[in-house]
Amino acid sequence: MTLIVLLVIVALIGFWAMSTYNRLVALRNRFKNAFAQIDVQLRRRYDLIPNLVETARAYMQHERETLEAVIQARNAAVTAERKAAANPADAAAIRDLSGAEQALTGALTRFFALAEAYPDLKANQNMMQVSEELTSTENRIAFARQAYNDAVTQYNTAREVFPASIIAGAFGFQEAPLLVIEDAEQREAPRVSFR
Repeated sequence: MTLIVLLVIVALIGFWAMSTYNRLVALRNRFKNAFAQIDVQLRRRYDLIPNLVETARAYMQHERETLEAVIQARNAAVTAERKAAANPADAAAIRDLSGAEQALTGALTRFFALAEAYPDLKANQNMMQVSEELTSTENRIAFARQAYNDAVTQYNTAREVFPASIIAGAFGFQEAPLLVIEDAEQREAPRVSFR
């Protein structure tokens, strides 16, 4: 009789450990998928920026520094995004991506502020279309970041609560990093308005 009770207890513990492990794996996959959604929108953003700069280049010939700063910031963000996409659980890669995104947003903000001084550029149909697409993409990025951070928070909470923390520690479930924007000025997407 005690052997049966002991086997039932061992079976229950085994079932609990297996279900906890599987839940942690599912949550980890969910936050990685959430990062993949950010990745899609960031790539769209990175693809739009050269079109934006090329359209503005003819009008803003005297603003070469600003145009180059946007392209350099875009290239740095692309590099950081690729590193983060390779391993969304890498805190350093996510931190680098966050910094690169902040720099890119700052460069775009300066670009759009400067572009306001060029009436012909503001009236350019191609510029208005690319700007509208960029604004839409910025909104999608913000939504995808929120979904990612929600998934990370859920995963981190699940791996930290007791007794699941025992399984998380035993099987190497590491804390996932949030994608945060450090600078208060960078919390808002660049304002795009050419109407």
